[in-house]
Amino acid sequence: MIQRVYEAACTAKNLESVVVATDDERILQAAQNFGAEVRMTSPSHRSGTDRVAEVALETQSPIIINIQGDEPLIQGEAIDELVEALQDEDIPMATLAAKEDDMNLLDDSNVVKVVFDEKSFALNFSRFPLSFPASEYFWRHIGIYGYQKDFLLKFCRIPPSRREKTEKLEQLRALENGYRIKIVESSHSPLSVDTPEDIIRIENLLKDVNR
Repeated sequence: MIQRVYEAACTAKNLESVVVATDDERILQAAQNFGAEVRMTSPSHRSGTDRVAEVALETQSPIIINIQGDEPLIQGEAIDELVEALQDEDIPMATLAAKEDDMNLLDDSNVVKVVFDEKSFALNFSRFPLSFPASEYFWRHIGIYGYQKDFLLKFCRIPPSRREKTEKLEQLRALENGYRIKIVESSHSPLSVDTPEDIIRIENLLKDVNR
């Protein structure tokens, strides 16, 4: 799965480099085997964001994209959209969202919902149902984040917020501390791996595509 994410990230046109950051020797070995650039990080990090920040300290790039390893169907175009949004240095953080018309997923806590204002800045994220037009669609958050490097380093020094700890959503820390998050509307809503059942769904989808 990590190899799929890595290879997809490498198709993005706006990335200077793609690095696998891990504290697990097994992932290190696997990444080296398929030719990835990989960095071992401290095992004491409380999140993948902290791991990304450690690697970011080594780079001169002003923009950092955190592509999580549970997004095997992510596309390079979606990553490029985040990079483009962050060309505005007044935007500290950006993430992706896509329209989801399967309203049965509204009650699924593994599917994160987002609402945003008319300028596409996030108002709220939640694992629980938010306010959406009845029986039409909702905005599904796609867990890929872009940061101005300076903000990323600052963000990782802020203690976890109350709602962040309740919902296990790091982006709520930014909102609760008064920082804006730009929502980039994507036409592509990839399936992520949140449960063992998701692995089966994605494997079956890939089999159908390759037939």
